[in-house]
Amino acid sequence: MNNDFDWRLVRSFLAALDQGSLLGAARVLKATQPTIGRHIAELEAQLGVVLFERTGRGLLPTPTALQLAESARAMDSAANQLARSVAGADDGISGTVRISASQPVACYLLPPILVQMRLALPDVQVELVVSNEVSNLLRREADIALRMVQPDQASLVVKRIAKATLGTYAHRDYLRRRGTPRQPQDLLNHDLVGTDRDEAIVKGMAGFGLPVTRESFAFRSDDLIAYWQAVRAGLGIGFVTDYLAATDKAVVAVLPMIKVPPIPIWLTVHREIRTSRRIRAVYDFLAQALPKAL
Repeated sequence: MNNDFDWRLVRSFLAALDQGSLLGAARVLKATQPTIGRHIAELEAQLGVVLFERTGRGLLPTPTALQLAESARAMDSAANQLARSVAGADDGISGTVRISASQPVACYLLPPILVQMRLALPDVQVELVVSNEVSNLLRREADIALRMVQPDQASLVVKRIAKATLGTYAHRDYLRRRGTPRQPQDLLNHDLVGTDRDEAIVKGMAGFGLPVTRESFAFRSDDLIAYWQAVRAGLGIGFVTDYLAATDKAVVAVLPMIKVPPIPIWLTVHREIRTSRRIRAVYDFLAQALPKAL
């Protein structure tokens, strides 16, 4: 790709991909059909690939186009964030915001979102409280909290913004060593990764007809990152959020028939949000960006 790459080509490509025709793309971008056609031809020439098969019914994307779409959407998102960052800078939103979140959310889900927020709100500094305990917003331990349980204090503003889905996962090396379970009952003959004092997994397994005790688990930890690393290392089969599992391609889903109830994610803030533009800006950004990340 040459250095004077034209961003308009990517916009035309995405519009054509989403609309399925040059005419549809032209309507969305308020351009002419020949212009969109020229942009796609130019992009194909620059990349040295074919992006669409032209059929009577419109444009059929090639596998290369579908692969490129992911990077193109990331570029599109970054361009939009850049535009918002200019607006944020003009608004003079600055200062520190203290966010509280559990370990997996803080270590895996939030960092890429905070990169986007850095572009959108360049004068805002973030303090991140990493804890699986519920931070007390009333005592100002944090300005904003991401919680997996719904708070009941009347003085808090609470919004359910997303849900984290879970599945049953194991590392490929473990499955190679011990075989792949085909039905839930098979779990009783496998090494299991469980929690220590938290009884949610024991109760959950009992719920789908598998009576287990703490001793049924080869490895137990209430530290959620240690739990995830144990599954990654191949210690056994565990129950992991899908967003966490997606960070390691060697960790694969097993037993899709086991439906683990999703965990709701609540965005919580003190009512002071109404008077603090800084906290409001971060709250609004997280409310929009987190569901997309999941």
